Amino acid sequence: MERLFATEIIGGRALYKLHAVTVAVGICLVLYYRATRVPEQGQGRAAWLGMLAAELCYAAYWVVTQSVRWCPVRRIPFRDRLAARYGERLPCVDIFVCTADPHSEPPSLVISTVLSLMAYNYPTEKISVYLSDDGGSILTFYALWEASLFAKHWLPFCKRYNIEPRSPAAYFSESDGHQDLCTTKEWSLIKDMYEEMTERIDTVVESGKIAEEIKEKHKGFGEWSPEITSKNHQPIVQILVNSKDGNAVDNDGNVLPTLVYMAREKRPQHHHNFKAGAMNALIRVSSVISNSPIIMNVDCDMYSNSSDTITDALCFFLDEEMGHKIGFVQYPQNYNNMTKNNIYGNSLQVINKVELNGLDSVGGPLYIGTGCFHRREILCGRKFTEDYREDWNGGIKDKMQAHADEIEEKAKSLAACTYEHDTQWGDEIGLKYGCPVEDVITGLAIHCRGWGSVCNNPTRPAFVGVGPTTLAQTLLQHKRWSEGNFSIFLSKYCPFLFGHGKITLQHQMGYCIYGLWAPNSLPTLYYLIIPPLALFKGTPLFPEITSPWIIPFISVFCVKNLYSLCESLLCGDTLKGWWNGQRMWMVKRITSYLYGVIDTVRKLIGLSKMSFAVSSKVSDEDESKRYEQEIMEFGSSDPEYVIIATIALLNLVCLAGGLSQMMTGERGIRFNVFCPQLILCGMLVITSVPFYEAMFLRKDKGRIPFSVTLASIGFVMLTFLVPIV
Repeated sequence: MERLFATEIIGGRALYKLHAVTVAVGICLVLYYRATRVPEQGQGRAAWLGMLAAELCYAAYWVVTQSVRWCPVRRIPFRDRLAARYGERLPCVDIFVCTADPHSEPPSLVISTVLSLMAYNYPTEKISVYLSDDGGSILTFYALWEASLFAKHWLPFCKRYNIEPRSPAAYFSESDGHQDLCTTKEWSLIKDMYEEMTERIDTVVESGKIAEEIKEKHKGFGEWSPEITSKNHQPIVQILVNSKDGNAVDNDGNVLPTLVYMAREKRPQHHHNFKAGAMNALIRVSSVISNSPIIMNVDCDMYSNSSDTITDALCFFLDEEMGHKIGFVQYPQNYNNMTKNNIYGNSLQVINKVELNGLDSVGGPLYIGTGCFHRREILCGRKFTEDYREDWNGGIKDKMQAHADEIEEKAKSLAACTYEHDTQWGDEIGLKYGCPVEDVITGLAIHCRGWGSVCNNPTRPAFVGVGPTTLAQTLLQHKRWSEGNFSIFLSKYCPFLFGHGKITLQHQMGYCIYGLWAPNSLPTLYYLIIPPLALFKGTPLFPEITSPWIIPFISVFCVKNLYSLCESLLCGDTLKGWWNGQRMWMVKRITSYLYGVIDTVRKLIGLSKMSFAVSSKVSDEDESKRYEQEIMEFGSSDPEYVIIATIALLNLVCLAGGLSQMMTGERGIRFNVFCPQLILCGMLVITSVPFYEAMFLRKDKGRIPFSVTLASIGFVMLTFLVPIV
């Protein structure tokens, strides 16, 4: 029988292995040189040993990152074979969408995502879409109610003309109405309906009030009272569209997908466990409404960009030879608002096209919290056994029908904040609690229960969302990611401990790529401070430029960066985009990742508690304009900006001071002795050019405030008091 998907090994492995061997040999020589030429006491010995420690950290991390590059694979689903083999016997699918704040995540954006998910090329009676609103906002409910009415026009339009993408916001921003088979009149009519709907929603959100005549149109509005707040309200479950209801049809007479709004109960005295708690409530609520064997979840800003994504994912689950081993299918996270040259390094191209595919070859990619299809059973704690076979018929049998009001009341009891007390939810059942990256730790637990996963990265991205458009948003996002992954690394769920004997060593190392993001801040910070200071103070930390020992240093630096450049270009980045990415890795390590280390340690010793900050999807007009022009955004006195400005100024002063002393012969600073430090310092200065512009040249609101510059100058002066011993 023909397979439902194929697996290909990605080429270029011979060139990669030559690079890996070259870098490995160079690293060994660098470490040997460091270890055998430690200066005498008082001649920069401490600084030298610090360099050795930093380079050992870099070497260990480099080895970890190679685990996913040795033999990456690409998966190719055959949806035509799936359709021919299963026909009408395809399983039902529950789709979960999570939102938390109508101001950070505008309801008009959320419903465009929901509408794109309702419009898949898949039997609509087998699709159920659930929106979890952790803000418990009547504004979000109103937007979803509007979307349920617009869906009657939008879904037939999408399927009649097979349009892509099926998010109305994305489609109308890309389409001029002429590339489709539809008439200009019909296109304009649907566009006008959509724009009128979004205008009504935005007006309501801005005013914060819903007219009484609107509230009378659906019983769900009666759930809200003046006493309700986002952190104190009863459970709310409303079935806005019930596909089992004969009246739930679109304008062409076709059944609409089931559409459900859920706001789980929130009380100040009960911890709600953030997104993991919302997902677990959705698992329970959906079990009494649709109970589909496949669960897909996406973030509210990640719309469906391909109408065939469900059938592609099912090719992996339903494959007769390997399907029973696959616990989840992960799609990469793509953004549609990246600038040409990736100013904030947010494109994730290398992670999506190299690291996830590499993880696929050693046991499976991580669960990244969005764009993922799971078997319901594995989210409920099922362990893998070789004789396991899913009963897909369970997903297409009609459940015993009850009145919608009765189902809603039962579902509300499952969304109560006390339901999980004295149960295994959040531990052995559902997504795991106690970690800012609940998705990664849940995926690790699934892998350790014996399940595999696959990464499907189609040519047309399956999901596309909104990436950070300011430096502050970028740093917040990476702080959460790095802190969460590092907390996993330091917990009982450390891949090397929890995964020992359960998953392969390469798979454990693959997980640790992200677990070690945060601690990488420490050697990076050391490398950005000590060599420049040592240059200024006349303490050599590298071999002379005429020494043969300089060769491994140059070799590792050049070969590693050349390979990184090639990898980035092959993944679709530009040359300038790669350079911006390198700058942002430096910035994230000395800010987001450093804060990730500090906050994780604080939590471990009980000085702080876990929190979850929602990344804003909204920027003002000036910020958006600067983003499109690829001008970095600062504009506030955040401590992160003080660190960035201090490092940039320190390297500038040390470079100027080192060159000055080299020309005058002070402190015996000679070119051949200090050339490596001079080059390192010079490259850091070149990398920091946007920071100097933001401090001294720019006049717009996005510049670095004078108070930050002043504080940075003070810290630089204090830094020169640090002895290089």
